[in-house]
Amino acid sequence: MRRFRPTVVEVDLDAVRHNVRLLSNPDVELLAVVKADGYGHGAAEVARAALAAGATGLGVALVEEGVELRDLGIDAPVLVLTEFPPGSEKEALAAGLTPTLYTEEGIAALSEAASPTGRPVGVHLKLDTGMHRVGLWPPEDAPAFAQKIVEAGLLPEGLWTHFPDSEQDAAGTLEQLERFLSCHDLVSAAGIRPRTLHAANSGATIRLPETRLDLVRPGAALYGLDPGAGIGPAFGLRPALTLRSAVAMTKRVPARERLSYGGRYELERETTVATIPIGYEDGYPRATVAADVLIRGRRYPVAGTITMDQLLVDCGDDPIAPGDEVVLIGAQGDERIPIEEVASRAGTIGREIATGIGERVPREYIG
Repeated sequence: MRRFRPTVVEVDLDAVRHNVRLLSNPDVELLAVVKADGYGHGAAEVARAALAAGATGLGVALVEEGVELRDLGIDAPVLVLTEFPPGSEKEALAAGLTPTLYTEEGIAALSEAASPTGRPVGVHLKLDTGMHRVGLWPPEDAPAFAQKIVEAGLLPEGLWTHFPDSEQDAAGTLEQLERFLSCHDLVSAAGIRPRTLHAANSGATIRLPETRLDLVRPGAALYGLDPGAGIGPAFGLRPALTLRSAVAMTKRVPARERLSYGGRYELERETTVATIPIGYEDGYPRATVAADVLIRGRRYPVAGTITMDQLLVDCGDDPIAPGDEVVLIGAQGDERIPIEEVASRAGTIGREIATGIGERVPREYIG
């Protein structure tokens, strides 16, 4: 389909490769989490870049995401981070996806689907050590549960957990790690020895080397998104995403006029107002307040309510013209607007902004 609107996401795959290398350790495998279409960056393109930079596997949230990677020719190991939904087991196994298990129903369904294949199916057992989202609870039940996996004809190849606040709560994270390792000892004492232990998400990979175990699972950090508390930029991560557009229209508007829906932005003086063809349908949140964009290397304030397809910018008396490039996230000249800045103006986090950029905004790849 031809593209006429100038609004686009630019993804720097060199930045992805840089981040993978920065997060890597020769003694630890790296599983690149590319769920949610690679956090809005494009799962297949990011997956290929991450694998080229040394990642040994990929992580997805949905069976559909894993199958799509296979359909696009990616044959690296793919771990599905939640149990296969009922009815998806045969297709998931046919695609060579690695299952996660944490319920007896999941064991039974997977065992039934695996039986006709005539080959052993390796699985990863997830323990809930404090996130309380999904995972085996209490985690101390792991030996008995792992035995049920074996009795069902499946192979417990991995044991893992997830941290809810590794970016800020080191003590709580290390308590979870201790609980996880204690459960692993119980499983090993029962004669079952998963070959891969993993717990570290982005924050733990960066802050807490003792959590890295056999494999790390960076998600946000892979894309240069700050996992939290400013640790990403300090670690040297490079943002991969730029969101840009161009000025579609300008007009001189007199003082005391009100802009956009609700008239919440009143001009104090005559000013040039620029219209930019991007709105909340594209993923630039309507809740955003006091945000800036970059035009000609300078910051200008977003003026008034974000509309579905457009937003307005107060350009003062500067000679802004239709066609001028507008950067909403990323760098222009010596100025930069980090995605976390936009997120803070919208009361959310950078990951929600990245994953919320709509499909009608095309992705372009450099590097």
